Amino acid sequence: MSQPHPTIRPQPGIMGIKLYVAGASGGSVHNAPLKLSANENPLGPSPRAIAAFRDAADALHRYPASGHDDLRRAIGETQGMDPARIICGAGSDEIIAFLCQCYAGPGDEVLHTEHGFSMYGISARANGATPVIAPEKDYATDVDALLAACTERTKLVFIANPNNPTGTIIPEAEVARLADGLPPQALLVLDGAYAEYVTQPGFDAGKRLVESRENVVMTRTFSKIHGLAALRLGYGYAPEHVAEVLNRVRGPFNVTAPALAAGIAAVRDAEYLEHCRTQNEAWRDWLSKRLGALGMPCLPSEGNFLLAHIGGGDAVARADAHFKSRGLILRRVESYNLPEFIRITIGDEAACRRVADAAEEFVASRKDAE
Repeated sequence: MSQPHPTIRPQPGIMGIKLYVAGASGGSVHNAPLKLSANENPLGPSPRAIAAFRDAADALHRYPASGHDDLRRAIGETQGMDPARIICGAGSDEIIAFLCQCYAGPGDEVLHTEHGFSMYGISARANGATPVIAPEKDYATDVDALLAACTERTKLVFIANPNNPTGTIIPEAEVARLADGLPPQALLVLDGAYAEYVTQPGFDAGKRLVESRENVVMTRTFSKIHGLAALRLGYGYAPEHVAEVLNRVRGPFNVTAPALAAGIAAVRDAEYLEHCRTQNEAWRDWLSKRLGALGMPCLPSEGNFLLAHIGGGDAVARADAHFKSRGLILRRVESYNLPEFIRITIGDEAACRRVADAAEEFVASRKDAE
């Protein structure tokens, strides 16, 4: 790291940010590497979204629509949302950044859970606010702990439901209890990046809470089940007073035209989305059982990934090296204070079988070494 400049200094909080570590995408392997470290959709985007993206290439010299009207309308029609409450961004990360920019600054606190998405703390520090961490209970959001951590300085409370990297979920009644118990100056932000993977009846990722309260915001992404991670596309659903504020700091052309076109096609392809959800559920459950039987129990997951317990000491490092040697790039999660776990994105059938076979080899090698 370079030495700080004696007179040219960044804003307070910036140098307290630890650089975000993305999922690995390569390594020294015997076989072609299979990336299962970033929770990408192994089936890729809808063919309709790919076609829409290609069609958009004919107009790359034109600025995109600044109001995102067509995408907001498509989201509204397919998700039962009011388009006027939707704000689109370059991934849901940008919506998170907007929220911190607009509602948190020096002297304010941004609250999130113990194993929450690292961008909550990064965005808070980038705006001079102080991240505050509330403990979880059994690797899941603990509403009582969050409420106990609130103060008169709390401006934003972030929870992901389902949570990443744990995969756990809490019921709507608990989320509503959290929203109703917050101090009057605080906004609750529900990160729904993995919402489409949830199979629980009636789950809506917080849409009803956004519409019935003035202090709840929901974020969603096209990077996961829609398979458009490379295009950086997401949105927020908020009370009108929040949407109006966020639109004041949003750049006029923050979402590209190809991303808008692909997003419209993706959100309207309900059949393909259901196919991705069904395949994920089947192979997530299959892999969880296989790993559990091998002594690598996984937390119950409602996302497109599993958090597998490997063990203490150097077990995770040795397991990671073994999987890499078999051409499998998984995600170590020490940065989320989970040093005994590895997160595994759910791939297609072939990928899940490769993971299970490699795990069986690793367990066998540990027994031989004993």
